[in-house]
Amino acid sequence: MAVAGWAGEETLHGILETAAGRFPELPAVRDVDGRWTYRELSSATRAVADWLKQRGVRAGDRVVTRLPASRAFTALVYGVSRVGATLVPLAPTTTAHQLAPILEETEACLLIASGGLGELPGFCRTADAAELAAAAESVGPCGSQAAVPDRSPNPEAPRAPALIIYTSGTTSRPKGIVCPHDRVLFAARAIAQCLEYRRHDIVFCRLPLSFDYGLYQLFLCAFAGAELVLADEGSDVTVLRQLRRCGATVVPVVPSLAAMLITLAARERTRSGADGAVRNTVRLFTNTGAKLAPHLARTLRETFPGAEVCPMYGISECKRVSILPPDQASLRPESVGRPLPGTTVTILNPDGMAVPPRVVGEIVVDGPHVMDGYWRSPGPTARMFRTTPGVSRFRLHTGDYGYLDEEGYLYFSGRRDEIFKRRGVRMSTLEIEAAAQSVPGVRDAVVLVPLDENELPLFVTGTARPAIVLAELAARLGPQRTPTRCMVLDTMPVTANGKADRQALRALLDADAPEGAQHA
Repeated sequence: MAVAGWAGEETLHGILETAAGRFPELPAVRDVDGRWTYRELSSATRAVADWLKQRGVRAGDRVVTRLPASRAFTALVYGVSRVGATLVPLAPTTTAHQLAPILEETEACLLIASGGLGELPGFCRTADAAELAAAAESVGPCGSQAAVPDRSPNPEAPRAPALIIYTSGTTSRPKGIVCPHDRVLFAARAIAQCLEYRRHDIVFCRLPLSFDYGLYQLFLCAFAGAELVLADEGSDVTVLRQLRRCGATVVPVVPSLAAMLITLAARERTRSGADGAVRNTVRLFTNTGAKLAPHLARTLRETFPGAEVCPMYGISECKRVSILPPDQASLRPESVGRPLPGTTVTILNPDGMAVPPRVVGEIVVDGPHVMDGYWRSPGPTARMFRTTPGVSRFRLHTGDYGYLDEEGYLYFSGRRDEIFKRRGVRMSTLEIEAAAQSVPGVRDAVVLVPLDENELPLFVTGTARPAIVLAELAARLGPQRTPTRCMVLDTMPVTANGKADRQALRALLDADAPEGAQHA
């Protein structure tokens, strides 16, 4: 299905201007404080752009943010684009220590942050979340400014950086991925074509908007005329209640969020009893960031009757690689789908040669969504973004491993740092985690890559006893793949993006067991 009416858009704010023309009175974005229509969001965006100019932001500048998700933040995304500047969205949990080098290397014109501005006495070009919110609301509740299509007269605008998305930095120094407007728009259109969000869909987003998986929900909603609902940052136990209350029809998840929703729904059924079934409004769960184990995807479908689960594989350096249509989920439960329209995936061996179907190798991506490398990092850029003779754009060497089947469906085996050899057998953390998640009583599971052959630690949450988990895995996987140690935690530590925090888990191995943890 083509995304009609968007071929002329060249910049991020062009997405919004077209949406405001097509769906002016449809709800666009909602947070805990209120809701804006597409016309009101457009007006707020123009007000924020004016505010940025008053703060000295000009075309080509970088605006760094450390903000939670809010309506004002969505206006800022488009407002920075209107000015011709580049947005650098960082997680709200970013510390002053992490923030300082990013401000320096991006030569930030402005930092907009929630709290803690005094932590950076050497950087004075700051504004807080309240100032941004006031600017966004300055046009009044009716959005008095008209939504007029805004075509940039600058022919270089589509190639200018719209975003700089920083990697998590869990395995190396964080790097800023340079994302030009045209690459972002191509990726967003291709994803929209595959997922087919609908007019009047309600997309419930618990993910931070500093995470590109969360941020792109804003663009996908604008293409379709859907509403983006930004979850309250309250307690995890309220997530299902929020989802039910807003009538969500689409929910993007990472494994930790999926496991949480399943647990909360089970408690809901226990409280309500057999006669208290709750009507499910969710028609689609999407997944990327970290792969859902087949058992977890199946349980999610059973927990929310009528909902489909759509696995995807992506890497921020090209946004998205593949999407599995919901009608293929039961036929290919291990697959992460086919490449996006207009892109190609090649599997290479260590010598750089393409391999036949079903042979595992490095996943290499070619297409108009491959970004422009890392900000002022020529070495890492040269390693991952490589030129091909006769082709002007980069080809992305992901460092991830997988294989293609005979029909072109991709199967993800693991990231470079998740595949290892133990006792002469090559394996990945993904296969062990998937097996652990299928053990009765296990909600979530994370395996750490061993530092030596005598260690293979497993962390799980749920009600299963550690000894039972290890015994079940020995029967399912054999001795080489069975963890040497299992720790049952009350909750799994996660990063700002909702992925398992492996650094925190590694620290637990050398520390005393936390209160309530069980070992085997």
